[in-house]
Amino acid sequence: MQQPITRLLFDRNDQQLLVMLNDVLGRAESSKPLKNLLNPYLHPHGIKELAAPPGLRLAVAMFNFLDSLEVGKAHERVGALRSAREEVLSATCGPLRNNTARVLMQIMKELVRTRDDHRRQLELAHDFRTARSGKPRLIRALLRRYHLLEMPEAWNQIAFDDHVHDANTKGRKSPTHLVMDAWIKGIRHLTVVHYNYIEPEAAAELLEAADIMRMTIRIGFSLHARFRNRFVPFIWVPRGFADCSEFLNFLDEKPVNAFMTQGRKVSGYRAACVLMALRAFNERHRPEIERTFNLQIPLIPEADFLSFVGAGQVSNLHLAEFIHLHLLPAMEQRATALREACTRAATEERLRMERLIADMEALDSEAVVERYLRPACNPDLPNPNIPCNAADEPRLLKLTPAALMNRLRELHPSSRITLNPSGLSDADILEILYDCRGMITHLEVFNLKDYAAGKAVITRQINDLQLAISDGNIIAVKRLILGIISRQEASADRSPDQTEKLHVILRDIPGLLSFYKQSPLRSRIGSDSTGRSHHLQGMGLAIMETLPQRAQKEILHTAVPYGELIPVVTHACLRETFVPRKSVSARVNAFYRLVRSFPGMRLFGRRRREEWIKKNFSTRLETPGNIATLSAVREERPNRLTLQAPAPPSAPVLSWKYLNSHIKTGLKIAFGFLPAFLTFYWSKDWWVLAYGGAFLWFGITGLRNIIQSVLGGGGLRRTPVQHWKDFVSWERLADSLMYTGFSVPLLDYFTKTLLLEKVLGVTTASNPVVLYAVIALVNGLYLSGHNAFRGLQRAAVVGGAFRSILSIPIAVALNAGIGGILGMAGIGGVHSILQQWAAVISKLASDTVAAVIEGLADRFDNMRMRARDYAAKLPRLFEAYARLELLFPEEDILARPAMLATPEAALRAVNGEAKNLERIMMVNALDLMYLWMYQPRARNILRDRLRKLSVEERNILLHSQSILRRRQDIAQMFREGLLGRNDGPALSFYEERHEEYLSAMGKLTRDLTVREGS
Repeated sequence: MQQPITRLLFDRNDQQLLVMLNDVLGRAESSKPLKNLLNPYLHPHGIKELAAPPGLRLAVAMFNFLDSLEVGKAHERVGALRSAREEVLSATCGPLRNNTARVLMQIMKELVRTRDDHRRQLELAHDFRTARSGKPRLIRALLRRYHLLEMPEAWNQIAFDDHVHDANTKGRKSPTHLVMDAWIKGIRHLTVVHYNYIEPEAAAELLEAADIMRMTIRIGFSLHARFRNRFVPFIWVPRGFADCSEFLNFLDEKPVNAFMTQGRKVSGYRAACVLMALRAFNERHRPEIERTFNLQIPLIPEADFLSFVGAGQVSNLHLAEFIHLHLLPAMEQRATALREACTRAATEERLRMERLIADMEALDSEAVVERYLRPACNPDLPNPNIPCNAADEPRLLKLTPAALMNRLRELHPSSRITLNPSGLSDADILEILYDCRGMITHLEVFNLKDYAAGKAVITRQINDLQLAISDGNIIAVKRLILGIISRQEASADRSPDQTEKLHVILRDIPGLLSFYKQSPLRSRIGSDSTGRSHHLQGMGLAIMETLPQRAQKEILHTAVPYGELIPVVTHACLRETFVPRKSVSARVNAFYRLVRSFPGMRLFGRRRREEWIKKNFSTRLETPGNIATLSAVREERPNRLTLQAPAPPSAPVLSWKYLNSHIKTGLKIAFGFLPAFLTFYWSKDWWVLAYGGAFLWFGITGLRNIIQSVLGGGGLRRTPVQHWKDFVSWERLADSLMYTGFSVPLLDYFTKTLLLEKVLGVTTASNPVVLYAVIALVNGLYLSGHNAFRGLQRAAVVGGAFRSILSIPIAVALNAGIGGILGMAGIGGVHSILQQWAAVISKLASDTVAAVIEGLADRFDNMRMRARDYAAKLPRLFEAYARLELLFPEEDILARPAMLATPEAALRAVNGEAKNLERIMMVNALDLMYLWMYQPRARNILRDRLRKLSVEERNILLHSQSILRRRQDIAQMFREGLLGRNDGPALSFYEERHEEYLSAMGKLTRDLTVREGS
């Protein structure tokens, strides 16, 4: 029964993508040639389209940075991220372009990681292929399925996280992976915290990845200072660097380098404490677990654990996860034995087995930390969280908060220092703020991990004190300090020394306020996410008002595992900026200036940009808050232990969502054709309409869709390599036919016959204008309604009504013209014939308008996508050409374009950089040729671009294409694996079409020269 159902599900393209993907992921040697597709100079819409489908290209990029934590692979990961971003952002030009890109990247991430479930892989492959259409309703459904909130397409949301970790500390993700995940969630501002020090390569990877994803990244250092027999954590964030290289130069300064060396000693000291906990686990807790669960657990080697940590900093979190992975095989073996014994056990014994299985299931990595690795579980080991004054304790851990602040100020005056108040009382926080004399710039007012764990965060009194200090309100500050002193004196574990210090602060309120007079005390909010927990939400927070209305409703009214409002309020304001439009035409610019001089037309010829600005000093603890989490708790069970026997694979179930596209298209057409045919068959007396009306109706709709697609793609001037079928979306055609089928009973029977003819007495004979106007208006409402139901953008909803209004005069003219022709032919009963054909005539008029309007809309979408393609491609071409000119300063390459086609000895392989530049220029030329020959409306955009370029830039672009005449070099480049293994179609395309393309470029050059000369 499974095989026939399976054949009805999924598409051939889904199967092919999965075969290619698994071939690449299953064999390392297979992926090496495909890595060439990640070449940064290959455009997603360029020549590599002939070598691999978009899904495979994105999968290769994902595969290269998702699971790679090796130090030397940072450059590869960053390059793969750049390719992945270009692939997903170039996939569609729909109204939800950024959200579509987020969905595509999330689906492919799941697909790369899902290797054991073939059915799930097929579902993901199908989701990926359908999501590339960019249909708003589909994209929003996929956002909900993958626990993602919709983000504004202007990408101006305030979405942030001021405290996360990557794999270089205790996180699970490499810096590139972390940045990619943050972008998928919609985060725009991120602070990545490292413990005590950072390696330059890790910093470079973070900053370069953030630059690719257009994110703001701050790198922070978690440091500890000694305060009243405890360690107080601070986060130091050096600021004021223009780019990645400036930050790396800062790390290379001698004082900073010395400080990082001391930080490494602190991390080494803490790592030694973790290794002692590992030995204690081997000696004490491992036998206890063996006795409890009747297991055999081998010793855990330190070398294996250190290898598991890799580039990260050794921590209890790493140790707990490694211990859990070490325990899991033994627990699975024990669960199998219990499952076999359970079938013949008594009820009481079965209950005992169930309790044992439940206890093993609960023993995940976080339970390992709580039960075996906390200092309370190992009282004989030194507690790294308490100062011990040991001889081997690093000097950096002996500094007081004030001494640490002064040290940091010497390293970099322009810094942000955040106090983490976890475990501190109100009196502690006030004392530290006073002692540090304004060098603490922020308070971490909310930590999502501490909040979820039930740990104390700062109190409302401290939050009020923070706001009062920032406002300089002496009365409020005095009242709040008195309250802190009162609570301190009433506390059972009060310290007389601290109480006296609080009175000193009370007497020096002006001094306390002076510390923050110029730079008020601000707030930080973070998740402290590591990506490892199965019980806590991941990274990401957003101010709810800055999200789209749909996302806000989802947060407020839907029970979802994300979008939880935390008890913090931060206000934001919307700033609008109006930027004057500029045209290459001086007359157009003069027209803009003239119109703007009239009253009420000040904004004409300006583009509006909206940006949300977070109000300073507005963060306060309130319930309900307005800051939503962006992540859900990871749903998978870490152990998956049960007494139940594994269920056999379920039989495939028919699902409309994953139904084969050809079958789905046929069903849609049949579903729409049935009501159309029945309406004509039951309501028409003439056999032509009774049996052929539905076919005629569908023919009009189908022809209209084809005309608008061809018109939008290139019209009659399309290139020889493109067939009209290449522009037609058969899925969109099927949707159109399905919905138009239901318009037949609505327009022909209910509107024309029942309402107008029988109730109102309006016919083509009595009042054709009213008849066609009412039919058009009803049709417009129907079009707008089903466009809204399909989740299309507002322009499509409004356009449905607008096109119907425009069709009224056309319908009236067609009615008059057909009536005149029938009358001239001597046919009787003209009005009766026209009355029967009235709905068809109205439909023909409406689709005539639609073919023009929607064809122009498709044309605009194609031109907008091509404009993006050339905006990305041309700067790379000019950059490569500029590097070539600098490489040969004594040669005027622009004045001798033939040198590119037949290079002289000086231009040949004098060094590796010259040869690399030649390859880059060949790749650029191949991509430009492919765009010109294959991509819809590329020729229009290139002509327009050439007119806007300077004469020198135009000559560079046109003359650089002569490098395509080097057939042997380009063929050799293909053979060396430019596009991976499947380079045959691309090589054939080049050999067959490059002369035609160069001829077209020459003609374009002559036409522009003649036009400018005239």
